[in-house]
Amino acid sequence: MDSMMARPILILMTLSVLTPLPVTLAMTQFLPDAQIEGDQRSINELISTFDRAQEAIRSRDLDALMSLYAQNYQYHGLKKADVRKIWAELFAHYDFIANIHTFSAIKVVSTTNPATAEITCTGSLWATAEDTKQRIPIDSWHQEVHYLVREKDGWRIVGNLGGAPAIRQFGTAPHPLF
Repeated sequence: MDSMMARPILILMTLSVLTPLPVTLAMTQFLPDAQIEGDQRSINELISTFDRAQEAIRSRDLDALMSLYAQNYQYHGLKKADVRKIWAELFAHYDFIANIHTFSAIKVVSTTNPATAEITCTGSLWATAEDTKQRIPIDSWHQEVHYLVREKDGWRIVGNLGGAPAIRQFGTAPHPLF
């Protein structure tokens, strides 16, 4: 019985060794019980914003990626120029960059001018080191809220809502990249 159980595992291990890694892996998904508040057009545009970010990461297009950040981006003391430097370093030192976003809530507030959105998300960003070829985690987050604002040509990531940086709980780290 034990030898029969080992065969499927051996086959799966062989397939994983023989199957090359894809060039990129990016996914945006919703939890089945995600709480969605907003009109369908805004929700589609917000998802499109994350799709464009993933495409910019895949193609290593720093300008396209940075165009998704608002000019007044601020997150725990980091500004848009700081995040640009971080992404430039990631593109310079890592080959295969992958990410996943799992949305548990989206709240669009269209009564404000401009409209704003809060997306509660769990996810991760990882990459392959250019020199060692090892997979390493770059960033991960749990129930982080992405704040966005609708500008004339689309939604932009603004980080947190401003003010002094919040005191982070022990064991948590800031999540500046999205």
